Amino acid sequence: MTDWKLHSKLYIDAYGEVPGAALHQVQIFNENPYEGPVCFISRQIKPTEARYVASNMKCICLVWTLEKLNNYLDGSVFKVITDCNSVKSLLNMKNPNRHMLRWKIAIQELELTNTPDNPAYVPENAKSQIPVEGINITDVGTELLENVRESYKKDKNCHILTSLLEKDCKDAALANSLDDVWKTSYNNGRFHLFDGILYHR
Repeated sequence: MTDWKLHSKLYIDAYGEVPGAALHQVQIFNENPYEGPVCFISRQIKPTEARYVASNMKCICLVWTLEKLNNYLDGSVFKVITDCNSVKSLLNMKNPNRHMLRWKIAIQELELTNTPDNPAYVPENAKSQIPVEGINITDVGTELLENVRESYKKDKNCHILTSLLEKDCKDAALANSLDDVWKTSYNNGRFHLFDGILYHR
């Protein structure tokens, strides 16, 4: 499960017709740091975007990613990592056009880190360089879902949330016992319970 208190890394890339991104977090397992993925996203470009050069597509990719992953990134600390200087250059542009001004406003408060132009270095490159042919749907096994439900009992915040959402409980004292980040999301109506599984939107 994502821990919003931990620092995250957002890798972005745009290649050909598929902008993509990977959100990672570094968590501690057995006293060792481990960087692992939280999610991967990609999409095909719109017809109006087809004329943009690669550097502009990087900016489009970042802005789209920030909007798409807002529920993960809002209020958290994260670093943006890209293999292109165009995103940084955008911040220093004195007279951006209408589109670039919108992009600049969207990213001006981010911490940006440039990486070498090396496909092996940026983990979302493979994702962004494979055209999307369709949507695959995978059925999740009943045993896995039951294990997820059982795991909620071992986590304070998950256990409280399931108690609050199961019967639409309005126990203010119980809600206030949530950790701050969880409580904020709960008060904003971002948690939902369906078939005993918690969802955050």
